[in-house]
Amino acid sequence: MMDLQDATLDELRAALAPQVAANAAFDGWNNRALDAAADALGVDHDVARLAFTDGPVAMIDAWFAAIDAGMLARFTPEQLAAMKIRARITALVEARLELAAPHRDALRRALAILAMPQNVARGAQLGWRAADAMWRAAGDTATDYNHYSKRMTLGAVYASTIAVFLDDESEGHADTRAFLGRRIENIMQFERAKAKWLTPPEHRFSLSRFVGRLRYPAV
Repeated sequence: MMDLQDATLDELRAALAPQVAANAAFDGWNNRALDAAADALGVDHDVARLAFTDGPVAMIDAWFAAIDAGMLARFTPEQLAAMKIRARITALVEARLELAAPHRDALRRALAILAMPQNVARGAQLGWRAADAMWRAAGDTATDYNHYSKRMTLGAVYASTIAVFLDDESEGHADTRAFLGRRIENIMQFERAKAKWLTPPEHRFSLSRFVGRLRYPAV
């Protein structure tokens, strides 16, 4: 276990967040859950609260960041590079769900908090961060509008998959995996259609142009 006596606030947040999530299912995202997490790690309550001065949303933010880190730790760059893009995205989303699975009630409570009007913008920011982490891990380097469209699309897929996941009682979350597979296929179809649409007209296949070249070869 990491020695937290001289830890920075960022290190404290990272260490405490999973423990807070473990208690939030019962106590909610509040100081009771934070105090229990602090006790589990031998951290002074006042110091722990100093790390989360923004309250429940800060605790949720830190937990989601821990899930980001846990997801990335599941795979080496070489493992992801060996997969097709569809498999990479699927594996990354499934890794996130597996990390959250022991704390589904805490996740349900967290999403309810983020859905409050005063927290909607922060919730959207956290959703974007998750989608960005997945696309970056998958090797995406787009800097044009594709950068944004990919993250918006994946963010929507991830959000809808979580909604299924929260109520999924099938063995091994098979229903969620099947739902995710269909949504990932939708992404792939969209990306293929988008790539075709963006191809310059002079680069698209034209039957009439092809036949014309057969009749009148270029010299």
